[in-house]
Amino acid sequence: MNMQTTIAGVTFQNPVMTASGTFGSGMEYAEFVDLNRLGAVVTKGVANVPWTGNPTPRVAEVYGGMLNAIGLQNPGIDVFMERDIPFLKQYDTKVIVNVCGKTVEDYVEVVERLGDEPAVAMLEINVSCPNVKEGAIAFGQRADALFGITEEIKKHAKQPVIMKLSPNVTDITEMAKAAEAAGADALSLINTITGMKIDIHRRKFAIANKTGGMSGPAIKPIAVRMVYQTAQAVQIPIIGMGGIATAEDAIEFLLAGASAVSIGAMNFVNPYTTIEVIDGIEAYLKQYGIENVTDLIGAVEA
Repeated sequence: MNMQTTIAGVTFQNPVMTASGTFGSGMEYAEFVDLNRLGAVVTKGVANVPWTGNPTPRVAEVYGGMLNAIGLQNPGIDVFMERDIPFLKQYDTKVIVNVCGKTVEDYVEVVERLGDEPAVAMLEINVSCPNVKEGAIAFGQRADALFGITEEIKKHAKQPVIMKLSPNVTDITEMAKAAEAAGADALSLINTITGMKIDIHRRKFAIANKTGGMSGPAIKPIAVRMVYQTAQAVQIPIIGMGGIATAEDAIEFLLAGASAVSIGAMNFVNPYTTIEVIDGIEAYLKQYGIENVTDLIGAVEA
């Protein structure tokens, strides 16, 4: 079975990646997962300077998933280049760096720092970050803002650019088209859905931030729908994510039009999920006599 998939000229040994923010930079999972077997390691968000993140508590369990408001805590690009890149170079897997920022200039600084690093195959741009120059409205919640940041990043990026779309919008296809028009090489979706939990006994918010991003199996039907709609609206490749727990879940995303998938919240539940999904997709191809995993992309029948 040929498990290879290609996105924006980059060939991955299989279509299974890690979702940013759920796998660190790989070091945290290396004793559980053979990183050499992954299609790609997608790193936690990296900013131009260290971010302390939000106040605690920052995580809460909810039915069918979890809420988090970590606030993209990260040590910054300097530590990432000195510590994480050398670690990842030990492994035969593609590296996709997730980039975050509070202004367009913040993003560009990180993108330029990563430009001459051959170990970095692609960049994933987290546009769910608050744009501090626009009243803290996320870059990914207005089509004009998304177009602007995508266009500017493409001017500076040496690697292919994936724009990670937020589901917290009225029309996901409008955002996808804006990113494509601005030159994005690929899209990844969905990021977390904004949610809330209240502790009725303490009568307080379960998360200090009040709201958090919901992930986990409960959001999968929404994510599959958005991937399908986006695949009908744009020509660039899609990396699908949102509640993937099994190979069957991953295959749904491929059939809906994704060229690859990312596994997120389930890494916290079962650190072996990525490998189990890879094995499960291969078993599915054998079961149905499908030679190439790419034959599944967008193959759902109306």
